[in-house]
Amino acid sequence: MGIALIVLVVLIVVIGGYLALTYNRLVGLRNRVETAWSQIDVQLKRRYDLIPNLVETVRGYASHERETLEAVIQARQQAIAAPDVEQRAQAENMLTGMLRQLFALSEAYPDLKANENFASLQDELTQTEEQIAFARRYYNERVLNYDNSIEMFPSNIVAGMFGFEEKPYFEAETESREPVQVDFGTRE
Repeated sequence: MGIALIVLVVLIVVIGGYLALTYNRLVGLRNRVETAWSQIDVQLKRRYDLIPNLVETVRGYASHERETLEAVIQARQQAIAAPDVEQRAQAENMLTGMLRQLFALSEAYPDLKANENFASLQDELTQTEEQIAFARRYYNERVLNYDNSIEMFPSNIVAGMFGFEEKPYFEAETESREPVQVDFGTRE
């Protein structure tokens, strides 16, 4: 009876140790996902701060482009108000499209394109977009590691016991997945 009790105690300690280590690893992975999301959030807030200045600069040169300017502002507000990662990603993709339209306006207004303030804001926004892209990639890598851990055996048992849930990816907009169309003016 003494050996059986010792074996049972050792077995309980080993199982308990495995549960504790796996739980702690899952918590660490989840925290990395949340930290990666906060890095995206920092860059998105920087982007939101630049947009009003950009809109005001464009407004001075292209005041009759009111619809485009209002669409950019509305897309910014929707992105700020989005409650979760999936809705935020959708809103951010819409905002990116609106910003493309805003930058396209500069082609129609040479004075705007030559404006130092506009050029500076455009450069800052471009740098911010690059940082957002980097942060998205990093976030999605963290999500992949976390989601794999909670889905793979045997850690999926621990994840299920303690309510760990999958995290959504911050996906690119649909247009960016499509092939780029190059036109050298030869199409009719």
